[in-house]
Amino acid sequence: MLEALKEEVCEGNLELPRHGLVTWTSGNLSARDPQTGLVVIKPSGLRYERMTPEDMVVVDLDGKIVEGKRGPSSDTASHLYVYRRREDVGSVVHTHSTYATAWAATGRSIPCCLTAMADEFGGPVPCGGYLLAKHGVFTIGPTIEKAVQAAVMVEDVARTVAIAKGIGEVAELPAADIEANYDRYTHRYGTAAASRGVSHA
Repeated sequence: MLEALKEEVCEGNLELPRHGLVTWTSGNLSARDPQTGLVVIKPSGLRYERMTPEDMVVVDLDGKIVEGKRGPSSDTASHLYVYRRREDVGSVVHTHSTYATAWAATGRSIPCCLTAMADEFGGPVPCGGYLLAKHGVFTIGPTIEKAVQAAVMVEDVARTVAIAKGIGEVAELPAADIEANYDRYTHRYGTAAASRGVSHA
């Protein structure tokens, strides 16, 4: 069942090591089928280079295995927690990417001091309570691509801000600038109007 989604979830998981966001068997990506509400997720303890679409596990929102030869990721409960509370979320990504996880280890949010952060996130990257603060990164999106993009961008800005703080004092962007950048990026960046010069990247 959900063979097409299994292929997409497998490919999404394979994007994580390509971007240096995971090591060995750590991390995972899931996606929700909008018709059935079922979730396809990476299996537990399987190395990425050995992963195939047939290895993906299908679970319901209560965590019951509907189909799969392997056990689902050990982070399945966290993924399902998000899906049960956010109908707009189509995919969840969890990584242990180095710089973002280093921020999580300190229990501190990543301050919004870059226009790239304002564009992508509309503010600082928050640090949640225990299991996020001492564990790693969770990103969400309406699609697999958007959830992976968020994971890539979190690690990118986490690295940049960490380096910047090593150089000197870092000041957060004014709230009005953050809002303006986020609005432009969300509603006009990459559109036909933007390509005609109405908006600038």
